[in-house]
Amino acid sequence: MSSPNLHPMLNVAIKAARAAGAIINRAALDVESVRISQKQINDFVTEVDHASERVIIETLLTAYPGHGIVAEESGSEHGAKDSEYVWIIDPLDGTTNFIHGFPVYCVSIALAVRGKVEQAVIYDPSRNDLFTATKGRGAFLNERRIRVSKRTQLKESLLSTGFPFRPGDNFKSYLNMMGDVMQRTAGLRRPGAAALDLAYVAAGYTEGFFETGLSIWDVAAGSLLVTEAGGLIGNFTGESDFLEQRECLAGTPRIYGQLVQILGKYSKFAGAGDKAAVRQAAQELTEAASASETPSNVPSKPEDDAEI
Repeated sequence: MSSPNLHPMLNVAIKAARAAGAIINRAALDVESVRISQKQINDFVTEVDHASERVIIETLLTAYPGHGIVAEESGSEHGAKDSEYVWIIDPLDGTTNFIHGFPVYCVSIALAVRGKVEQAVIYDPSRNDLFTATKGRGAFLNERRIRVSKRTQLKESLLSTGFPFRPGDNFKSYLNMMGDVMQRTAGLRRPGAAALDLAYVAAGYTEGFFETGLSIWDVAAGSLLVTEAGGLIGNFTGESDFLEQRECLAGTPRIYGQLVQILGKYSKFAGAGDKAAVRQAAQELTEAASASETPSNVPSKPEDDAEI
């Protein structure tokens, strides 16, 4: 149902997100019958992803046939190729959760105008939670205004993240990163849907979020929600032009600043000295792991001249 108080383009995005959510909810009733294929190791796509994406694109292009489309499954196959208006779509963020019946997944739709995100919808169909934002008009959850958390100390903060899961990901570096963060916070969570992670920062459920390897459709809508709710978002070094850099850090203003100090050295944009320190830490972690695997049940040689 559209609202006369919302931007017309946001209303269309909401309509598209709810239509996709209805498809997802129907499929969730019998998730074991959903056909699944694998794009690469640990990267799944289902017929539900495709059906959700089709209804979103159809809804958007029916209303705005001159707009462009960038979608996770079909890329820029649909829509105008040279439009200043581009819809950025993740039809089902959290597919791995969905195919296991773990109810943490969402639909994410953003509209970028000349490269800047101006409209955002994140819809959680399992909870019927609708997060929306229009640039300059604030962020909302089910038509209630939301703001980022007021907590200012990292030791009181709850953070979310995403673990690396693809071949070639730097697991050792991520373990170091998590270790640096976990010992300074009240808790670290890995829900499994980056768009929802960002919506939760905007709603004040968590104080921050960080992850690498993300694509533009994972973060576009959530980035506007965070900033419209009073938060900050960028890469690990704090630069705001991050949408296609594959690393994302978001948080309340005070927590964001503290996280940049911790995570900046892990950024691919970090200086040579910071990168060397990270490599050294990873090497030490590897050596410590190797030492722990050395058999400890080998008896030591008795000392013949030991004093009694």
